[in-house]
Amino acid sequence: MIKRKENGLLIVISGPSGCGKSTLVQMLLEKRDNITLSISDTTRSPRGEEKDGVDYNFITPKEFKDNIKKDKYLEYAMVYNDKYYGTQSDFVDKHLNKGTDVILEIDIEGARKVNEKRKDAVFIFVMPPSMKVLKERLVNRQTETKEQVIERFKKAYKEINEVSKYNYVVVNDNLDDALDKMNSIITCEKCRVDRIEELDVGNQEEIIHEILMDFDKKRDD
Repeated sequence: MIKRKENGLLIVISGPSGCGKSTLVQMLLEKRDNITLSISDTTRSPRGEEKDGVDYNFITPKEFKDNIKKDKYLEYAMVYNDKYYGTQSDFVDKHLNKGTDVILEIDIEGARKVNEKRKDAVFIFVMPPSMKVLKERLVNRQTETKEQVIERFKKAYKEINEVSKYNYVVVNDNLDDALDKMNSIITCEKCRVDRIEELDVGNQEEIIHEILMDFDKKRDD
């Protein structure tokens, strides 16, 4: 009776470093079918066991700037240590057109740029339970210097002030609960009326006639 639009949903997920958004995204990818994470271009070097074309597309600053000139990015930004990150429009459109949902795990600046170009996107902000918990998470992971942790903590305050510009906020105080909320948000978005492409309820007179026939048949039986 209802035919929904076959294109996928563009889901933008942001939140301060240490809020647990990357973990939630991976859990979401495992929980839902027909969903993928956008692979960003970046000019930074691989970390640990990161692989080119899997975790990121590792490219040179010159290649990145050439892509900017060719308008290849849905969004891009310069973040920590003067490194560029960007989402290629072709990657996103290719998957959305196939009916695959696409997750963009990006920062506030990138989300703002996506919002300017794609009003159909769904924006979810992941919030830490408290700034004290966020501080403990940043310090305990021991992957950065003291100065870098302080820089991320200061940025977190600015990012949290942007939460009102998102459609949804999910407080990550419990991973399973936060995952359920994010999953429910996507499910609800797919049920939006504006995603209906075609509504066929049949001919009113014919259905009324069938009702009368069914009643007569039941009475005769």
